[in-house]
This record gives sequence, structure tokens and C-alpha cells, in this order.
Amino acid sequence: MRRPDRHNEIELNFLESGWLTYLLGGRKVRVAPQRLSMFWAAIPHQILEYADDTEYFVATLPLAWFLQCKLPESLVHPILHGHLVSEPENRSSQPDGKRFVQWAKDLQGSGAGLEKVVLLEMEARLLRLAHEQPSAEVTRGRSRRRSLVLGEGGLSKVEQMACLIAQRYTEHLTVTEIGRAVGLHPNYAMGLFQKTFGTTLIDYLTEHRVSHAQRLLATTDEKIISVALSSGFNSISRFNEAFRRACGCTPRQYRREHRS
Repeated sequence: MRRPDRHNEIELNFLESGWLTYLLGGRKVRVAPQRLSMFWAAIPHQILEYADDTEYFVATLPLAWFLQCKLPESLVHPILHGHLVSEPENRSSQPDGKRFVQWAKDLQGSGAGLEKVVLLEMEARLLRLAHEQPSAEVTRGRSRRRSLVLGEGGLSKVEQMACLIAQRYTEHLTVTEIGRAVGLHPNYAMGLFQKTFGTTLIDYLTEHRVSHAQRLLATTDEKIISVALSSGFNSISRFNEAFRRACGCTPRQYRREHRS
């Protein structure tokens, strides 16, 4: 993927073979074979590398449907906060390959009743995945989380910039500050980022802020102005313009659709 992708759906991945690495929410995450994995695709994500023998299924589910399922917080919370959730290593997902084959076959058919069957089966599978997750999570402070992510080995300069944005997009960030953080001149940093990811630093920053606003609009009753400021926008006009450009609707319309 030459540039990060984002779409307002929950994405399920199931690899029959091989492996792949995403840059997701500022973290490099590895998706292993034969283990169901999922994430919120509104978070900018990009496949950085993959094994030559990788074969996998992808299913995308509307965010509204996912929220209306009322799944346990052990699954919903990490998903809406930009994490990749995977089946534990000690669990076998062998039947999932057959499930995806059947789901694809059913959804390509003409019977409307089969779509309901697939959704019910997916909901049951996600419920099982939720119950396999740890019941409690350790929440790290922001400063510690920054050092953990930016200090990991194997991250290039441009990946470090993406990590910095993903960790601090709600703050007032400038290109100069981003470049300084990774030891690059601002102009060179901007050019390198666009060449690698196919998007500008500012657009990448805006995508994270819009994704954050989507989560708040769908899951809280915060006022629109509070959502805008909490997401890193410094004015309601800038927020409305960026949100409409990214989502094709106003923040109010988006909330109405996803909280119905």
C-alpha cells in the first residue's frame, strides 16, 4: 500500500498462510496466520510488508452495526482506541477459514435471507473473540507510551513521524516540531513523508483527528464544539470543513446515523 487507507468500518482479517505487517495508529503490528484479527479501519492503516505466500480474507462491517451489537467492553474499548485485536496464540482458528469461504459464498448469492445469517454468525464469532480477550487492560501514561512507540527498533524516520502524529494528534503539532522530533529539516520531512505515504503530513494529521471525532460522535453525547476541540481542531469551522471533506456529511448527520 503506497499510502494509508481509512474507511469507517470494522475490518476483520484472517490469514490462511503467511503474515503481514500494518502501520496502525502509530504502531507496527504483525498479523499472524490462522488467528482472527480485527481493527477499526477509520484509523489510518497501511500494509508495510508481507510474506510472499500470504493469502487472506478481509471482511468489513459497518461501525453502526458493530456498536449496536453491544459486544463486551473487552473487545469494543481496544477497537475504538485504535488497537489491533487478535485471537490468543493458544487458540486454534482453523474453522475460521471455512467460515470465511461460506460467508463469501453466501454474500455473493441472491438470497437476502443469507445476509442475515452471515451477520448473526459474525456477531456470534465476535462475541467469542471478546470472551477470549483479557478482562482488564493496563493503561499507560501518554509520555511512557510515546517513548515505547518511538523507541522501538525497526522504525524508519518516516514511520517515526507517523507514530508521533498518531500519539499526539490532539495537540497543536507543527511540521517543524515533527521534523525536529526525528532529526530532519521540516522541508525534507514533508517531502519524505509524502513520497513514502502518498499523502502530506497535514492531511495525515487531519485524518487522525477526524477518526477521533468519529469515535466521540458515535459513542458519546459531547457537544459538537467539544468534539472538535477534543480531536485537535482549533475552530469549529475548520472541523466542519475537514469532517465534511473526509466523511461526506456534517458531524451532526454522522452522529444521527451512527447512534440510531
